[in-house]
Amino acid sequence: MGISLPMETLGVLFTFPRNSYLESELDRRCNLFRLWETPPESRIDFIRSHANSIRAVVCNPIVGADADTIDALPKLEIISTCSVGIDRIDLGKCRQRGIRVTNTPDVLTDDTADLAIVLAISVMRRIPEADWYVRCGSWKAIGDYKLTTKFSGKTVGILGLGRIGTAVAKRAEAFGCPIIYHSKSEKPNTTYKYYPNVLELAANCQVLIVACSLTPETHHIVNRGVMDALGPNGVLINIGRGQHVDESELIKALVEGRLGGAGIDVFEQEPHVPEELFGLENVVLLPHVGAATVETRKAMADLVLRNLDAHFTNKPLLTPVI
Repeated sequence: MGISLPMETLGVLFTFPRNSYLESELDRRCNLFRLWETPPESRIDFIRSHANSIRAVVCNPIVGADADTIDALPKLEIISTCSVGIDRIDLGKCRQRGIRVTNTPDVLTDDTADLAIVLAISVMRRIPEADWYVRCGSWKAIGDYKLTTKFSGKTVGILGLGRIGTAVAKRAEAFGCPIIYHSKSEKPNTTYKYYPNVLELAANCQVLIVACSLTPETHHIVNRGVMDALGPNGVLINIGRGQHVDESELIKALVEGRLGGAGIDVFEQEPHVPEELFGLENVVLLPHVGAATVETRKAMADLVLRNLDAHFTNKPLLTPVI
């Protein structure tokens, strides 16, 4: 698993401190440049000042590798993101330069799928609010908590039946939930009902779970029309990317009662979350923790390290994107 090259020969730019284990392993093995320690307005200058040393970039869904970063690194050979999503990397620029790109699929599937179900149940059973009801003494002072809505048996619509979407579907099936889905194309070897567009999907489910990749085509794929189709008894769960959902329309739909509830792990401008969501009892908000367990973050980090090792020892990449 270790990087075989001598430390001084491999300069690595690490963009954001999201994985302390990965940071410590890179620091131990490589000449590590921590981008976040430099103010945002000075980062390109920082990158250029070390451009002759940096041959690899390690990034994540928070801070990726845009065209300016790539252009500033003439010796860059590989970008390895500690995530499944690759929307923070300028893939076109990488193809032009012949720069390899890897990600970390599979190892985070279970955690993210688990969280999707947890979010759905938390919204529908009002778990955070019920917890607070006990903690603040209302159960003793007022009496039993209000009735909520069951998750079992509800029709679950999955937007994006890839690795994570399929794992979500299998978990929802265990709760007796009929599964329907929309993807770029109909999937073979599945009994789930396919809908050719998101509007039809939303109109025929009670829980809509967003689990697709972020592309120009899926930006704001969950818009006002989709929310209205889901309706005042429907619940939206987003474990994909914040940009999948039009947040301004989501706020309006929740405030106006056109949407029944939402469970959100990802936001358009992370870590900034619209304050209008804070006072809504039918919303559960999480700080992008879909894969944030000790076990999974270590597995993701190890996969990043193994991809770097493979590249710099002229072996096949484990999870190549480019």
